[in-house]
This record gives sequence, structure tokens and C-alpha cells, in this order.
Amino acid sequence: MTAGFSPDWIVVQRWFRAKQRPVAAVIEVDQAPLTVGELRVLEIAYADGGAPDRYLVPTLNGREPIDGEGAWSSLVRAIADDAELRGTRGRFLASRTDALAALLGATPDLNERRLGVEQSNTSVLLGDRLILKLYRLLEVGDNPDVELSAFLTDAGFADTPALAGAITYESDDGPAAAAMLQAFVPSTADAWAAMLSALASDRPRATAMAVRVGEVTARMHAALASRPYHPAFPARAATVTETAAWRTSAERQLAQAVTAASGVAHAAMVEQAPRITARFADTFGSATGEARVSRVHGDYHLGQLLERPDGGFSVVDFEGEPARPLGERRQPSSPLRDVAGMLRSLDYAARTAERSFAFEAGAWLADARSAFIGAYGGIGPKEAGLLDAFELEKACYEVRYEANNRPDWLWLPLAAVERLTAGS
Repeated sequence: MTAGFSPDWIVVQRWFRAKQRPVAAVIEVDQAPLTVGELRVLEIAYADGGAPDRYLVPTLNGREPIDGEGAWSSLVRAIADDAELRGTRGRFLASRTDALAALLGATPDLNERRLGVEQSNTSVLLGDRLILKLYRLLEVGDNPDVELSAFLTDAGFADTPALAGAITYESDDGPAAAAMLQAFVPSTADAWAAMLSALASDRPRATAMAVRVGEVTARMHAALASRPYHPAFPARAATVTETAAWRTSAERQLAQAVTAASGVAHAAMVEQAPRITARFADTFGSATGEARVSRVHGDYHLGQLLERPDGGFSVVDFEGEPARPLGERRQPSSPLRDVAGMLRSLDYAARTAERSFAFEAGAWLADARSAFIGAYGGIGPKEAGLLDAFELEKACYEVRYEANNRPDWLWLPLAAVERLTAGS
């Protein structure tokens, strides 16, 4: 076991994802020097005997660095130098983009401020111009967050932070994303906080926000489909295999929701399950030839948008749903998945507001949904059923999430499942 990095230490870190699995051992498997500190790779062995995970931990004097010590800045310098950081078993390869020089400036000021909002990753603001995201879980394969950020930057999509560089960890297992450097986008709040604030005091503004969210969503999807012959970013009709996979995914979310719920909620899900299954079978079974696929955001909700001082929104965090395997998150899918995710997020905002202060969610939601979809460019009759099915699948996912994490909130997705199953 690595000195200073015990199982007890690992399990309380916010970025450690497998908190439901008992940790048997923490083993340092690699270490590479930085100009200030070092990068350590820790392998986590589990008592259940399942596959281990590898996590990235920057250190200085045997512990994680704090702001102002220069360790975070040394990662930026490695990126600026296209450095190769050799470890004991693997290596970290850093690379910069053309955007970095302008963002650094002639006399770079890299004051460090680690942000307090990180969960599965660690984000550090450097000099009010750059933001460094450290990927703690080292997942072998192309990281969609880096991949989509690079593609959108190259495609000229201005509503996401420009990619400035990245670091990849290479080992015998294959390459894994270790860090991404982007332009820092000043923001007043994320769209979730901004929407709740508007619902409390200025509901016409909240509806106008739904319009702007629809517009930026349309621009994002247009950019992601702008190079249809790019092998990793196709834009084409969905195949039979893909629509069958959508049905399988939706049925899996339903089964997990039924299992996770208990008591009255479980009975309600069991009662509705046959109708939901039939809806999925009918909708996804007839979607081939009608549905389109491209790369999508994959975990799209109000919290993934930053409201800028100019009133616009910037889209962030393209990793996709963390519970899905990396390969699945990189697959092309229907853009309607993102639309459905945002509709569910608007519902969450409205129901949260309704519980917090005098507010009638239903009427506003009808206006907001119409405004969002209208600004997106509309949904045709052939797409409407598919959008409903994706929204119902997302609501099933939410039932499982709330049952496992916030049972006091289970009422919200349960009501959504009931409404969506009834077709209202």
C-alpha cells in the first residue's frame, strides 16, 4: 500500500467513484516527475475481486498540492512545451493547440485557484484565462470530453470553451485522458442556478432563457453534424442495430428503476412497466429509416450550461453519463437524447421551484417546453414519438437515481413517468 494513500483515504475523496465497492488495497503503479511535484498513478484493488481501477493523483511532498505551490501551473507548462513526462512504467504526453499561445499571453500569470465544484474530476482556474480539468479515473480509450471539445473548437463552435491542450497517460493498457486545458469562460452562474433564480422573481426571463437554451442546443447539434464523413463524427440515418440498442438501453433503465424503487413507488413502476415496455418496443422498433444519428453531448441538462455576462450560454462537460462505459459514450446517437435530457431538466427546475415558493409549475412548463423546442427548430411528427420515448427513458433513469441517492425526491420522476406513460 502506498504510504499516505490508504483505502480509508481513497474512499472519502469526492472524485472516487466506486464508493459502493469495498477497497482492498491501494498500490502505486507509476510516478512521473513534474517541475513542481509529481503525477502518481494509483491502482485500486477491490474486495469483491472485480476489475481494479486506476486513479491519477498529483502530489507534492507526499500529499496533494494546494493552491499557490505551483504544481497545477507546472501541468500547464508541460502542455505549453508539448512535454513528455516519463514514469516508471508509462509516460504522460502533453500537447498544446494553437489557441494556447494567445490565452497564455506574453507574460503569463498563472495564479492558481482550485474550484470547489469538482466531483469526479478536479478543476483549477489559472490566471483567470485558463481552466485545467484533471481526469482522476484513468479510463483507457478516447475521452469524449477532450474529443468533442477539440472537434467543436476546430469546427468554430463559439459556445464552448476553446481547447488549449491536453495530457494523455500511456501505459501497457493503452492511452487514457489525464487532463484537459481550456479557455476560462467567465460566467454569472450555471443555467440551473440562473433558471431557479428567474423562476423565483422573473418568470418571463425564465421562459426567455429556455429560448436561448434551445438556440444554443441547435447550434451545438449543427456543429456536431457539420462533418458527416469524419469517421468519429458521422451524421446519417440510424441503423437497425442502433435503434435496437436504444430499445435495449431503455428497457434496461426501466428494469433498474423497478428494482431500485420500493414500497408504493415499486408497485407503481411494476404496474406501469408493461405499458412502458410496449411504448419502447413500438417506438424504437419503427425508428429505423426515420431517426438520424450524430455525436451528441450525452449528459445534457441545465447544469452543463454556463450563463455568460453577455446573456449567452456556453456548453461544458462532454464526458457523457459517467455510469455508461466509455465506448458507449462515444457512439453516435440521436440528438433527441439531448433534447429529452433538457426537457427533463426544465421539469426538475419547475418542480423544484414549485416546492420552494408559490409557483404553478404546469403552466410555465408548457410555455417553456414550447419555447425551447421552437427555438431548437421544432420537432416534426415523426420525431415526436421518439423524443417522448427518450424522455420516458430518462425519467426511468431518474427514478433509479433518486431511489438510490435522494429518496425524498423520488416523487418527481415518478410523476413524470406517469405523465409520459399516459402520453400527456
